[in-house]
Amino acid sequence: MVIVLRPQLSDERINRVLTAIQEGGHTGYQAGPSTIVVPKNDTSLEASLAKLAEVEQVVPIKSPYPLASREFHPENTLINVRGHLIGGGKPTIMAGPCSVESVENIVEIAQAVKAAGGHLIRGGAFKPRSSPYSFQGHGEEGLKMLAIAREKTGLGIISEVMEPDKVGLVAEYVDILQIGARNMQNYPLLREVGKARKPVMLKRGLSGTIEEWLMAAEYILAQGNPDVILCERGIRTYEKATRNTLDLNAVPVVQSLSHLPIVVDPSHGIGKSEFVRPMARAGIAAGATGVIVEIHPNPAQAWSDAAQTLDFDEFRALVDDVNRISAALAPSRPLVHA
Repeated sequence: MVIVLRPQLSDERINRVLTAIQEGGHTGYQAGPSTIVVPKNDTSLEASLAKLAEVEQVVPIKSPYPLASREFHPENTLINVRGHLIGGGKPTIMAGPCSVESVENIVEIAQAVKAAGGHLIRGGAFKPRSSPYSFQGHGEEGLKMLAIAREKTGLGIISEVMEPDKVGLVAEYVDILQIGARNMQNYPLLREVGKARKPVMLKRGLSGTIEEWLMAAEYILAQGNPDVILCERGIRTYEKATRNTLDLNAVPVVQSLSHLPIVVDPSHGIGKSEFVRPMARAGIAAGATGVIVEIHPNPAQAWSDAAQTLDFDEFRALVDDVNRISAALAPSRPLVHA
């Protein structure tokens, strides 16, 4: 169950509630200044806590991920990033190179993202690569390059953080911290980004179930960070025709279970540039609140993920498709009768 506290309580009064939970035979986990999670429902404890002056509401919840669940939070979560509302009515477009290569390159790409109507620049400064001999990113220098691109365009930045002790560094530069698929269940890292008080985009693991994915999001939420974005980026299946299988089932299923916004990554989900645009369309049609894709002025020369990277013309066409489909699916205006 979730205990909602009255606002602006002192530590002493919060500890009074935690002590009451302990005396009732349970452990309470504080998930922010006004939220305590108790893993199990207990009707007698619920009744006694409801009498405390510090408690505003006690919500019994069946879900194993109470904070991510619609049981506790029925309304959709909206996340404001530099004036753009993720989860709002307009689809969020995040785009950029797999790896940040140079200042000139990332600024050119950021300008193309802005000109096409995009909202955030994506780019890897720290790169988890399958081979230890592949380019691993420029590190902090790459973050500085992204910051220059933001200064030039006003667009927000999303970039991946891979290690708990790098969270503070990456958070200094970016607007959204990205957790990659390989780190979906890196729990020390999830705890640290939860403490960072920056929006976090959590990618689904290569073989992660939807429940495991939402439980991973719970780790972030449990640290008091409510701004979590989920990203379906393809799962590993038996199919070899594409890099991964973009699981569009996950979009409506997650939306039925959780209030968190969900975007799709057709670049990694498919791994072949010719299929990225149709799968971006499919993701929006399935109800995703946005897309994240890889683009480059010359994809053949991209330092990583060249095969799945779009050029600027292809990206503009994708943005147009996404916006058209989103507009077509928007709730119809009520008829006005004379």
